[in-house]
Parts: sequence; C-alpha cells; structure tokens
Amino acid sequence: MADAFVALPGGAGTLEEMFEAWTWAQLGHHNKPCAFYNVNGFYTKLRDMVACMVELGFLKAPYPDMLIYTDDPQELLSAIRAYEAPQIKWK
Repeated sequence: MADAFVALPGGAGTLEEMFEAWTWAQLGHHNKPCAFYNVNGFYTKLRDMVACMVELGFLKAPYPDMLIYTDDPQELLSAIRAYEAPQIKWK
C-alpha cells in the first residue's frame, strides 16, 4: 500500500528489504520508486557497487536508474514524485 520505498541508513535487513522491492519492480510486481536517503554518504559505496554490477555485465540499463540516491529531503520527495518506472524485465 506504500507509494514508495525509502531506506534510511541501516543494516542487512534494510538492504534485503530494498533489494527485494527493487527486484519486484524489475519484474513488474509494482512500479514504485526505491530510494536511498544517503545521509552523510552512507549509501555512496552501495551506489558504486551497483555501478560495478553494470560494468561487469551483471546488471543492464535501465535497472540502476530505478534507484534514487540523495541526501536532500526535498530532492528525495521531488525524485519520488517524478519517478517513472521502466518497462518490466520480462513480458
């Protein structure tokens, strides 16, 4: 029933929940944005890891672009409002 998924800095459970929501979005189970509130750069290395996944061929566009990263609350809300889901992975 949520309009978006937003992760604040957290641990393994937070990552598991966000990656599950992101995977479900890729599969077309929902079209809601997944956002990381990047307080003090907490999720910067995660963003780098996702970029590495693309670089090594484990993840293709547009899936990395489905994730929102920001440390600004107003930018977070604006990005969530402006989000447009890509086509689902398999039709």
